[in-house]
Amino acid sequence: MAGPDLASLSSLFSRDTLRFVLRRIRERLWVKPLFIGILSVVAVFLAKLSDHYEQSDWIPVITTDSVQSLLSVMAASMLPIAMFAVASMVSAYSSASNTATPRSFPLVISDDVSQNALSAFMGAFIFSVVALTASKNQYFEGNGRFTLFSLTLLVLAFVIFTFVRWVDRIARLGRLGTTVDQAERATAAVMRRRRDAPTLGGVLLPAGSQPAGDAVFADEVGYVQRIDMEALQAFAKKTGGTVVVHALPGAFALPGRALAFYTVDPALQEAVDPGALVRAFRIGGDRLFDDDPRFGLVVLAEIAGRALSPAVNDPGTAIDIVGTLTRLFVLWNAPGEKAQDAPRFDRVHVPLLEVAAMFDDAFTPIARDGAACVEVGVRLQKAFFALGLCGDDALRDAALRHARLALARAEQALTLPEDLNTVRDFAAFALQSGQGRTRSAGRAG
Repeated sequence: MAGPDLASLSSLFSRDTLRFVLRRIRERLWVKPLFIGILSVVAVFLAKLSDHYEQSDWIPVITTDSVQSLLSVMAASMLPIAMFAVASMVSAYSSASNTATPRSFPLVISDDVSQNALSAFMGAFIFSVVALTASKNQYFEGNGRFTLFSLTLLVLAFVIFTFVRWVDRIARLGRLGTTVDQAERATAAVMRRRRDAPTLGGVLLPAGSQPAGDAVFADEVGYVQRIDMEALQAFAKKTGGTVVVHALPGAFALPGRALAFYTVDPALQEAVDPGALVRAFRIGGDRLFDDDPRFGLVVLAEIAGRALSPAVNDPGTAIDIVGTLTRLFVLWNAPGEKAQDAPRFDRVHVPLLEVAAMFDDAFTPIARDGAACVEVGVRLQKAFFALGLCGDDALRDAALRHARLALARAEQALTLPEDLNTVRDFAAFALQSGQGRTRSAGRAG
């Protein structure tokens, strides 16, 4: 029994698990204000400890009235400011959902500057109320009043600095450009992690391989948000077999779709509990950015699609997002950290993310919704041309395929011959460039 318990504890406190939990905590607005509020109350009572020391001559005498006056001003002003902060943040969240996409809401709500500002305002209010109450009841003596006065000045300085910084941030929070930047940073972070660990630390499952063994299915409907690789490895070691991951993060799970396949040692005498494998797959109602690079691409494509809708008619945003997607795919193809000589989870087999599927997520909605816009069509062909020159066969093949699809959609939607010829010229350039690189590579080989 000790082995599985130790494995469970190791899985519980692993770096990936802690990162996932901390990310969920960041998406809760009440966590930081609660922590700062408790810290404020503790600071007031810690000031009393200075009364146990003999008062020095160099410590100035602080009257009770001066401390109470300062605390009264703070108590009267911090609560309205906190309410103003909440109203501004709610307005920014609504703007992000309406102008970008509702899927960007977790990114906006996890903004550290806004959460720190709300926490500072609420913490200052709680600190002032508790300190004022204690002071009016003669809780502090000479040293305690000086310590409380010093803490009050520090809190005021911190609140002023936070407020000035937050005003600059709230002017941008929820705006379309800021939301796109947040989505790009979140997607780049997860793409960088997956690029450096393409099999999540497991063994590569070759494309097209048919998994062997018994299948395990989800007992609920939702999206795979995270896979506990350590739990899968522990199960495989215990049973003396292997585990093949079939549903990567972002996959839609339901009782009829296999999450994984497993094999066991034929000589194993113990009963096998497939539920341990199911529990290693965290399933929720929403997709998350944490371990799902394709979700970030979907969110960016949704923002571009909304910008291209007749109600918005903003092709400039779609063009900007095409550039963002190009940067992300170049990042995906860039050399990352050197992989370990041996996989961490040598009994867990994981398939790679398909570049073709990632291209479908990123560019298909933009090419479809922007087919009638010559500017978007030209920008797409330029992006496919650039990605076709990255030196990766999968990227080149996907870029050539989507260049053809985007051209076909433009031919169906564009009515002016001059516009259509412009898109055709750039498409021909992109296609010929990719084919030329293929022929050059063949001759070099």
